Amino acid sequence: QVQLVESGGGLVQAGGSLRLSCVFSGGTFGTCAMGWFRQAPGKEREFVAGISVIGHTTYNLDSAKGRFTISRDNAKDTVYLQMNSLKHEDTAVYYCAAYSAHSSSDYYTIPTRSHEYTDWGQGTQVTVSS
Repeated sequence: QVQLVESGGGLVQAGGSLRLSCVFSGGTFGTCAMGWFRQAPGKEREFVAGISVIGHTTYNLDSAKGRFTISRDNAKDTVYLQMNSLKHEDTAVYYCAAYSAHSSSDYYTIPTRSHEYTDWGQGTQVTVSS
């Protein structure tokens, strides 16, 4: 059974940086696309960034453009989200999620909708003070 454990959240001042980590276990990380989502109080869960099995990336341009970078380390079964120039509106619980590729042709896939992901972490709180 796949387990995802996020870490790296916390309280940071506006303009600061955080790096979130998500450790994957219980499955084959190397054949999963990974995504980061966030959910602020009273708002729907929002796609932030995703990375395919082969390392292609995509971002929600509205929320992450030019400031966030997703990466993966297959040797450590870990996906990261580097967040720079943080803003108060980035305050949310951040979740990582896994999508298991069905075949090698699926290695380019980066789902952007939450229902496409099958496994989720428990979330890590990011609070940006203004």
